[in-house]
Amino acid sequence: MGTALYAWLVPHFPLILYYIYAFISGNPIGNDPVPLSGGTRVLLITLAALMIGYHFYSTIRLHIWPLHHKNESGSFRVGVQYGGLFLIRIGIWGFWIQLLHYLFFYVFPPQPVEQFIFALRSATHTNGTMLLASDIIYTVIFLFLFLLNGCVRIILCCHRLGIVKRVLICLNIWIPVVNLFLIHYLARAAKDEYAIYTARNQSAQIRQASLECRTGYPLIMVHGIGFRDLKYFNYWGRAPRYLLRNGATIYYGHQKAWGTIEENAAAIAQTIDRALEETGAKKVNIIAHSKGGLDSRYLITHMNYADKVASLTTMSTPHHGSELLDLLNQLPKPVFRKLAQILDRSFETFGDDHPDSYASAQQLSPAYCKEFNERTPDAENVLYQSYASVMRFSFSDSLLFFPHLLLWLKTGERNDGLVTESSARWGNYLGTLKSKSLRGISHGDMIDLKREDIKGFDSIEIYQSIVQNLKQRGF
Repeated sequence: MGTALYAWLVPHFPLILYYIYAFISGNPIGNDPVPLSGGTRVLLITLAALMIGYHFYSTIRLHIWPLHHKNESGSFRVGVQYGGLFLIRIGIWGFWIQLLHYLFFYVFPPQPVEQFIFALRSATHTNGTMLLASDIIYTVIFLFLFLLNGCVRIILCCHRLGIVKRVLICLNIWIPVVNLFLIHYLARAAKDEYAIYTARNQSAQIRQASLECRTGYPLIMVHGIGFRDLKYFNYWGRAPRYLLRNGATIYYGHQKAWGTIEENAAAIAQTIDRALEETGAKKVNIIAHSKGGLDSRYLITHMNYADKVASLTTMSTPHHGSELLDLLNQLPKPVFRKLAQILDRSFETFGDDHPDSYASAQQLSPAYCKEFNERTPDAENVLYQSYASVMRFSFSDSLLFFPHLLLWLKTGERNDGLVTESSARWGNYLGTLKSKSLRGISHGDMIDLKREDIKGFDSIEIYQSIVQNLKQRGF
């Protein structure tokens, strides 16, 4: 109700102030100013001052901090975009209310309203047409700025919008009628993300009190091929922060981006030894993504770490290889090796020690993985479990459009853009992760690569449930 009144009255404050000015001093183009008593003049001046103050204060405050209640999401970014939703509501409600306003007062006014407006203009010697045009222009600009501010906030802050969606919205939001649908889409995205973060924040507060993610053994999170554990960009997205907040102890594998299975297993072994020494624990739990699962399996079986690892949970690991390597191997070997050398030099620039992308990629071929599985049996006392994910269409993830399409054409299987569903199955299969939308879950979505909230899928909750399950098992 308050928002509706604000959107109705405040845009007309300049018009009301002009009428007050005309009453006090007489209209500049008129001849006979209206005689006013001293008390009435003071009252009108006071009213005008209050209106000016309220107009500037309320408008500036709403544009800077529009939330009228406590931000329950626990995130400043989400609060900013949710404020954008409130600004959009002011703009939309305002345009509808102003349409009714002009119809009631100027197009189809009742006789008493028409007589009042005529008397007001006559008393102040004002030009009705000019004032009406000025009032409409100011009202449209006033409400448009609320819509613009709201849309900008959501476009800049909403994780549910990828880069492609942001670009398309910015290009098309200026098109009449189309912009109505886009504004509705932005408002819906902001509302959904606020709801997700509010629920997540409430759950985190409950978990923090009970330390539901404090496992008996520390967690070792092992990244996949082509990435490193960086200080300022976490490979695992937002999940580790929530796990730590809820009591988890986390270490990272720190293996090479393009190291072989054997090299990376040795690096993970050093991390495990350090974790056991620092925590005093007897074992660790490993959560591995993509090729990191193969590195970890080699470590457990061939480096005699079975007595130091309680569990291995793999996420989209190509246990049976990726057929994409068969397609790459159809390239002439000199061409493949040359491309690999270019990639290696790029990663050397960023500090990777002796990367070997050709050899590490070959270890993901189905033929190599078949031989690897035969000579790398599971350890009896280690819990092996796995997850897979699938994209519903190649367009689900613009970064993995071509790999997903090629993999589907070659195998006919559902896949996440790099790994088929069947290849990711190993040990106790915990299921295939999907979303409620047509988007599906890609290889990168499994690690929250884009920091994007997907309808019907919460990567943070997935990792929290994994860790809570390990705790329940006594791990």
